[in-house]
Amino acid sequence: MDLKIFGTAFLTLFLAELGDKTQLAIIVLTAKTESKLAVFLGASLALVLVSLLGVLVGSVLSQYVPTEWLQRIVAVAFIIIGILMLFGKL
Repeated sequence: MDLKIFGTAFLTLFLAELGDKTQLAIIVLTAKTESKLAVFLGASLALVLVSLLGVLVGSVLSQYVPTEWLQRIVAVAFIIIGILMLFGKL
């Protein structure tokens, strides 16, 4: 296993999710229920599956689209999402 890639993936996802809408939703859900373990396990499984989906899609796309173009496409998508969030559309 490449520990540098592992660390980069961990740190990127960890920082991206801190204070995210998903984390805030989990905080609210946890406050409303007695079953903290169920919330933790459900949220953890969801994050694992979303990450798996990202790895699978990235793996397939990288066979057809050059990495440089994938980075550009993702950068533009982030900018668009940021603008939509800024104007309350997301």
